Amino acid sequence: MKRRKFLEITSLGSAALATSIYVPSVTGKAAIRTGVTGAGLSVMKCTKAKRLGYTKRAEEIIKTLTLGEKVSLMGGNITLEELMDSLKPGSGNHYNSVPYHAGGIASKGIPAMKFCDGPRGVVCGTGKSTCFPVSMFRGATFDTELEEKIGHAIGREVRAHGGNLFAGVCINLPYNPGWGRSQETYGEDSFHIGQMGSALVRGVQGENVVACIKHFAFNQMEISRFKVSVDCDKRTEREVFLPHFKDCLDAGAASVMSSYNLFQGTKCGHHKYLLGTVLKKEWDFDGFVMSDFVWGVNDTVEAANSGQDMEMCNTMYFGEKLVKAVQDGFVPEEKIDQSVTRIIRTLLAFEEAYDQNYDQSVIGCNEHIQLALECARKGITLVQNNNSVLPLNRKDAKKILVLGKLADKENTGDNGSSKVFPAYVVTPLNGLKKISPKSKITYYDGSDLTEAKKLAAAADAVIIIAGNDFSDEGEYVSERASDGSTVEIGGDRVNTLGLHNEEIELINAVGPENKNSVVVLYGGNMIMLDKWKEQVSSVLMAYYPGMEGGTAIAEIIFGDVNPGGKLPFVTPQKESDLPQVKWNTESQFYGYYHGYSKLDKEKIKPSLPYGFGLSYTTFLLSEAEFKAEGDKITGSCLVKNTGGREGEEVVQMYTGFRNSAIDRPVKLLRGFKRVSLKPGEEIKVTITCPVEKLCWYNPMKEQMELEHMEYEAYIGTSSDPDDLMQGRITL
Repeated sequence: MKRRKFLEITSLGSAALATSIYVPSVTGKAAIRTGVTGAGLSVMKCTKAKRLGYTKRAEEIIKTLTLGEKVSLMGGNITLEELMDSLKPGSGNHYNSVPYHAGGIASKGIPAMKFCDGPRGVVCGTGKSTCFPVSMFRGATFDTELEEKIGHAIGREVRAHGGNLFAGVCINLPYNPGWGRSQETYGEDSFHIGQMGSALVRGVQGENVVACIKHFAFNQMEISRFKVSVDCDKRTEREVFLPHFKDCLDAGAASVMSSYNLFQGTKCGHHKYLLGTVLKKEWDFDGFVMSDFVWGVNDTVEAANSGQDMEMCNTMYFGEKLVKAVQDGFVPEEKIDQSVTRIIRTLLAFEEAYDQNYDQSVIGCNEHIQLALECARKGITLVQNNNSVLPLNRKDAKKILVLGKLADKENTGDNGSSKVFPAYVVTPLNGLKKISPKSKITYYDGSDLTEAKKLAAAADAVIIIAGNDFSDEGEYVSERASDGSTVEIGGDRVNTLGLHNEEIELINAVGPENKNSVVVLYGGNMIMLDKWKEQVSSVLMAYYPGMEGGTAIAEIIFGDVNPGGKLPFVTPQKESDLPQVKWNTESQFYGYYHGYSKLDKEKIKPSLPYGFGLSYTTFLLSEAEFKAEGDKITGSCLVKNTGGREGEEVVQMYTGFRNSAIDRPVKLLRGFKRVSLKPGEEIKVTITCPVEKLCWYNPMKEQMELEHMEYEAYIGTSSDPDDLMQGRITL
C-alpha cells in the first residue's frame, strides 16, 4: 500500500474529556449517599492484591465451619419454585426484581453474595433503574472513559438496590451477527471488547461492587445454548475467543460466570480445562466462578472437581448432594475449601471496602439519566448522508412525516435477563416532538403503501424507524400462550440479517417520493442495507439507545448534536460473506476468521467497514508516525477539524501481519482514542499498545509467541484501507 501523508475524512471523533477522580465526602457506613456529585476515573479499593490479603482471614473462618456450612456458601439461596412463582403473571415481580442471594453466614461474619443482572443497567426494581444504551451501542462510542463512568453509575445503583455483585459485563464475541444476544456485548473485535469490558469492570468495582464477566466461554448462540458443543482449533481459542476475558481479568474482575454450552463435548459449567487450567492456573484468577442460572450445572461431582465454585441461582446439584459427594469420597474436601476461600475473601474485601451506603434516591437519579443521554448522543452512528440531507433545518422541514411501527415503541432491547425497568423511555416519535415542538409531525405506521407514499410526497422530510425489537432477537424465551400453544420470543436471527420484508417495501416505496428521507435503524448488531439504501438519503444506526434514546435521535436529526458513533462491526454486501452458523444444532465449529478479518483475508469489499461513521463536520489526519518502545508500540498523527462545527473523531490504530510465516489476519485493531475538536482546531493523537497484543499462539509449544519481523502499522478512522495511513514497525 502506498503511504499517504494526508487523510481527509467526514466522520466525527469525540474528545475524551478530562474527568476528575471521584472522592467520597463521607467516611463511615453510617453516612448515606443521596446524590451523585460526578464520578470520574476509578479508584479501585478491591484490587487483586487487596483481595488476596483476605486469604488468611478466610482460611481462619473456614476452620470454624462444618462441611455443610462450607457447602452452603457455594449455592444460591432461592429455590427453583420460589424463582418460578416470582415470575408468574400477576405476581408483581419480574426476573431479578430484587438481588438474588447466595451463601452468607451472618453469625460467622460471612456476607452473602447479592446478585444483580445487567448489562444495560441494573435489572432490579420496577420503574426505577437507569436504562443505559445496550453494550453494543456503548461499543459504538469507542469511549472507554465514558464506559467507566457508566460502570460507576451502575455500581452505585447496585448498592442502592441492596446488591454487591453486578453480572452485566457480557463480553462474548459474536462469531456471526445473527446471535440474538449480540446487543449485550460490545462488537465483533476481541481487542475492542476487552478494552470496553475492562472499563466497565473498573467503574463497577470502583464502587466496591463485584464485577462478574460472562459467559465463559464460546457462548455465541442462543437457540442451541443448552445443547450445542462448540469446537475450534487452538489458535482460534487463544487468539480470538479468550483474549478479551483475560483483558477483563487483568483489569481486576473478581467473578466469572460460566456458560450453558459445551466446549469440545464438556459442559462449560464443569470444564476442568477452561475453569481450572486456563482461568485459575494459567491466568491466576483469584476470584470465584459461578454457574449460569438453573441449567448451568448438571453434574455434582464433575462441576465441583473441575473448578465450579458456586451454583446459581438456586441449589440443585450442590448443597446436600455435594456434601454427600464429599462424604463418599468423590470430591476432596480440599476442593470445597479452595472454592469457599475464593468466595469468602472476595466478598469480605468488597463489603469491608464499601463505606458509602447509597440510598434509593441514587437509583435513576438525574445525574445517571443525563449520563445515559450523553452515551446515546455519542453512540448513534451516521452511516449514510447523501447530499448532506442531515441535519434537517427546522425552518425548511416544517412538515415531517414519521413512519414505521417502531417509531412510537419503547424499544430498549430484549426482554430476557438483561431487561431493565426504568421510570420512562423516550420513543423516537416523542423525541422528535420534544426537540422540535414547532414542527408539524405526522405519524403513520406505514401499513398501507399507497397512503404512506401520499403522505411522504406532501411532507418536507420523511423519517422511517425500522429494525428489530425483543421479538426478533434477544435471549431465547419459550412461553406458554393462553390457548396452550408455545410462543417463542427472541433467539437468534435465523432467517435474515436484514430488515423485515414489509419495512424494505415501505422504504423502497416511500424513499423516492421525498428527497429528504431518513432511515433510523434499531437493532443489536449489523443490519443488511443493500436492498434499500439507494432509495433514501440518510441512514442512522441507533442500535438500542436506552431510556433517552428518542431524545438523542431527534437531537442528531435536527443537528443539535453532531453524531460521532462508529460501527463496532463490519457490514457485508452479502450475508454469505460471513461465517455460516447452524443455529439449531448440537455441534458448531468456529473458524479463525470472522467479521472484518474474514473479509480482509478474502479480499471482499464490505458495504460498510468496521469502525466507520460519518459526521456533520470534516477532519484531516496527517503526519502519521509509528515506533516501538520497549514493551509497547506507539502510533500517532495530527487530527484537524476542517469543517464548520465542533465534532468528535475516533482515531483507530491497526497492526498488519503480511510478513508472517504463518496464517495471520491482514490487520487487527490494536488501539483507539476518541477526541473532540472545535472548528479549525488541530491536536496530536497518540495511541499505544502492548507488544504482547501482537503475539500468536504456538500450539506446538502451547504458549503465546512474538514473531520478530516487520509489521505494518495503520492509523486512521476505519478499517477501510482508504481511511488509513500506513507505516512500519520492526520487532
